[in-house]
Amino acid sequence: IADLVRHGLVRASFVPPPAIRELRDLVRLRRSLSEGLTTERNRTLKLLETANIKLASVASEVFGVSGLAMLRALVENAATPAQMADLARGKLRRKLAPLARALEGRLTEHHRFVLDLHLRRMAAIEADLAALDARIEAQMEPFRAQRALLRQIPGVDDRVAATIIAEIGVDMSVFGNAMRLASWAGVCPGNYESAGKQRRGTTRRGNVHLKTALVTAAIGASRRKGSYYKDKYHRLKARRGYLRAAVAIAHKILVAAYHMLASGAPFRDLGEAFLDQQARRRTTTNLVRRLNTLGYDVMLQPRAAVP
Repeated sequence: IADLVRHGLVRASFVPPPAIRELRDLVRLRRSLSEGLTTERNRTLKLLETANIKLASVASEVFGVSGLAMLRALVENAATPAQMADLARGKLRRKLAPLARALEGRLTEHHRFVLDLHLRRMAAIEADLAALDARIEAQMEPFRAQRALLRQIPGVDDRVAATIIAEIGVDMSVFGNAMRLASWAGVCPGNYESAGKQRRGTTRRGNVHLKTALVTAAIGASRRKGSYYKDKYHRLKARRGYLRAAVAIAHKILVAAYHMLASGAPFRDLGEAFLDQQARRRTTTNLVRRLNTLGYDVMLQPRAAVP
């Protein structure tokens, strides 16, 4: 391998410039902390269940303003369930009676100690996330134009755009073309060939951070009304399942991001009717070809509108 490298026969790995590497470290750290926050919240919900506190069954957002106020009241153990329910704000005040029943549990001193620990850990993680967000915004300042460009893609928000820039940079010449980038990211089918026959292969391994962000964006794009991605996602989902459909849309988003970053061109949505129009043209062409094969001359004329 060293001899091949000496003679220039090994292609160099992708190493982004220092500014992109620093942004990548921050974005990846933020993802790790977000996952840690989710873990702490799940542990808190499990602790409440063991104490027969059914707050999650009544409040859709346990860790909102109202939910956190009730959790702190549980730790302090100085209020009745009705008084704790009265801490609800907004629409949650319509459920005061169910909230009071949900807060009647067997909360021991052990439960209060562990709950207080979870709340302090969550507060610390949220503070770190706020500091990271400010730092990421500062690091993204030189790439403001590229992020604004990527946000035109359905499903891509500020966070996903920052992840894309952090993982692949803004210089697309290092990848050569969009297909190589998709292969590097792991959002294209695997190449499985046996006995000269191409067989179905699992998705290639790639950059897990970029792949996760792209699949998240794909799921968001599948809900965008009037979007080509939504129509394509639901067609693929019916035939191949939701996971393969999400990866396919993630591939399309990455290809669009490549061309937009390479040329600076804005995003152009094909529209929800594109696939129907394509299918109509394909069906028309096939039927005309079959009639020509049978010896008929076909002249297509649009049907007159019915008054």
